Amino acid sequence: MLAGASGFVGGALRRALVDDGYELRIIGRTGPDARWDDPVALRRAVDGADLLVNLAGKSVDCRYTDAHRDEIHRSRTATTRALREAMTDAAAPPSLWLNASTATIYRYALDRPQTEAGGELGAGFSVDVARDWEAELFAGDLPATRRVALRMAIVLGDGPATNTLFRLARFGLGGPQLDGRWIPHRRYRGIGRHPSGDGRAPWHRSRGRQRFSWIHVDDVVGAVRFIRDRASIEGPVNLAAPHPSDNTELMATLRRVVGMPVGLPAPRFMLEPAMWVLRTEPELVLKSRWVLPGILTQAGYGFAWPDLEPALRDVWSRR
Repeated sequence: MLAGASGFVGGALRRALVDDGYELRIIGRTGPDARWDDPVALRRAVDGADLLVNLAGKSVDCRYTDAHRDEIHRSRTATTRALREAMTDAAAPPSLWLNASTATIYRYALDRPQTEAGGELGAGFSVDVARDWEAELFAGDLPATRRVALRMAIVLGDGPATNTLFRLARFGLGGPQLDGRWIPHRRYRGIGRHPSGDGRAPWHRSRGRQRFSWIHVDDVVGAVRFIRDRASIEGPVNLAAPHPSDNTELMATLRRVVGMPVGLPAPRFMLEPAMWVLRTEPELVLKSRWVLPGILTQAGYGFAWPDLEPALRDVWSRR
């Protein structure tokens, strides 16, 4: 069973699960097999399913207006809660529940990588969304179901984050993004029942060395299959390539891939208006995400795309 199949990651998983011989039941706002506002249909959909994968949630490729912030939070927590309640009432719930989460749950990190075992959670809007999302996944008692939170880094593929990065490089803004002071705002303030942080937008003088953790969409599919076949894996799992980059290296690689010989560095006073025009948030390139796939590596998963440049060239060639 697949929930949230409309995005590019959902589409890739849908094709993979069909190839693996699954007969899919699809849950979404309009079905076709169950809608989020129909608890009876949800219970029927989960009852007897072998596997549940939930990717539902509004895209974060938007400006964090109050309305968008609320919908980003609600669309993740409410759908996950609805699935958990349906499974509680099901006679034969799935033996494995894979639920999307995000590697943005970890703090801004320049000093050391974050793993499942020793990672430190951050504060603010994106972190609170992830905390509440995972809290709904792991709440309650589902003794027959193994639950895994897929803490995905930025997924490289035909999706919004990758397309934004390619656009920046092609528009000549393919130099490093340099954080700095900006007009104060509260778009990144905490959310939910226990908002975290002080409400102010953070900034750091990272000088383009903020870390960039990523994963190719092929490895998202590969990791899902890998986790499915290993009953010992449960709890939070980082879905991130083993060789993260930093922002300077990322942008230089993007320039090579798209064939743009120059790229202007983008201090925050330039980046903020550009991201406003693109209708997205600077957090995409300014937050230092340094995440390693501790559990996948220890369990022996072999990444199809462990290195950044071949991964980006593959994505670019598929456009």
